[in-house]
Amino acid sequence: MNWLIATTVLAAQQVSDKKDLYPKISELIIGAIAFGILFLFMAKWVLPRLNQTLEARRGKIQGDLEKAEQTRADADKLLDDYRRQIAAARDDANRIIEEGRRTAESMRQDMARNAEEEARSIVARAQEEIRAERDRVFQELKVQVGELSLALAGRMVGESLDRDRQLRLVDDYIAELQQVAPSGDGHGSGGRRGRGKG
Repeated sequence: MNWLIATTVLAAQQVSDKKDLYPKISELIIGAIAFGILFLFMAKWVLPRLNQTLEARRGKIQGDLEKAEQTRADADKLLDDYRRQIAAARDDANRIIEEGRRTAESMRQDMARNAEEEARSIVARAQEEIRAERDRVFQELKVQVGELSLALAGRMVGESLDRDRQLRLVDDYIAELQQVAPSGDGHGSGGRRGRGKG
């Protein structure tokens, strides 16, 4: 820094005359010619290259901006597509759930219908079995009543009956019927007992 100050002071001391302050004409001409050559060189080679570089840079920036805009537009379109797909997937899921609900309800109704039909079938079979069992019991009872009637008739024929004797025979017959009914074996054992008494 001191060196710079010293050089400036020395130069100021050397310029003591006014004419030393103004440049000479030859220097001005040489400077103008050098400036013209430099200007022509700059205008001919440097400025076109600079403009070309700036234009390329501007084109690249413009291309990048357009590419970014296109990318943003593509991203917006893709986002819209995804939203539509998600909405469609939701609709499909809701439709599948609704179909499942309807199918389950249909299956439940079918199962209830089948269970009802099966219950009716079971009840009908049970009623048929009860009817068959009742008919069988009636047949056995008819046989037993016939046997008892024969036994009673044999007693009545074998003895002469007065009114008291007739009432006693009816009471005995009813008592025998009561003995047969509670046994419930359905094989006519009461009738055999009645015959044994006769």
